[in-house]
Amino acid sequence: MKKGKNKQNKASLYGFHAVHEAWLNPERHVSALYMSEQAAKGFEQSLQQAKSKNLHRPQPTHMNKHELDKMLPKGAVHQGLALEAENLPETDIQDFIIAAESRERTVLVMLDQVTDPHNVGAILRSACAFGTNGMVLQRKHTPELNGVLAKTACGGVEHVPVAYETNLSRAIETLKEGGFFVIGLDERGEKTIEQGNFSDNSKILLVLGAEGPGIRRLVAENCDELMRLPTPGPIQSLNVSNAAAVALFSVAKN
Repeated sequence: MKKGKNKQNKASLYGFHAVHEAWLNPERHVSALYMSEQAAKGFEQSLQQAKSKNLHRPQPTHMNKHELDKMLPKGAVHQGLALEAENLPETDIQDFIIAAESRERTVLVMLDQVTDPHNVGAILRSACAFGTNGMVLQRKHTPELNGVLAKTACGGVEHVPVAYETNLSRAIETLKEGGFFVIGLDERGEKTIEQGNFSDNSKILLVLGAEGPGIRRLVAENCDELMRLPTPGPIQSLNVSNAAAVALFSVAKN
């Protein structure tokens, strides 16, 4: 499990919430569960829930904290729990477009060159909390949906489908053709995100860029509208994951 990126369709997850949600996700094919004696006591209910759902799961392997530390990446905060499973089935943006046709409202979030796994994980957590229906990531330079990203997402990886696209500008064009209104979160926006009236838009794509450079020019030009955060204080910039939480809340509220 310590090999880092695994191109053989395997995911290494650790931490209570990430492991709990993956263990109970019928879409996950789990091959191993490792737990310490102390963690086993707190995970009993999760084991029973999986049984009640008739999920096929392996017998847990018990090991001490030191053994888990050696198995996982250095500094991993595993809380005595680790899981090995196959990656979730990949989603396509056409899947989002088709699914949106049967919903009253669909909100997607796209990340333009956001590469830090802590940030992507935190945004996934917020997306899950605010009922976001999917995420679009750039295929290149994007962290995999396991390890520290999944730990930071607190189980959000299991609930928010992710589509990978090589060309984000082209992906935006495709989503616009599918009826999506595209909002780029950018400090150059004339309106704040709170001033936006989204009641007329049943399909919304929110685009966020990396800290510092923000949304790239071609991606911004493909957005229908650029909006900024309402930040009247002396510090007007937020970490991208905090900005995403504020924006997703605003879109959900409106």
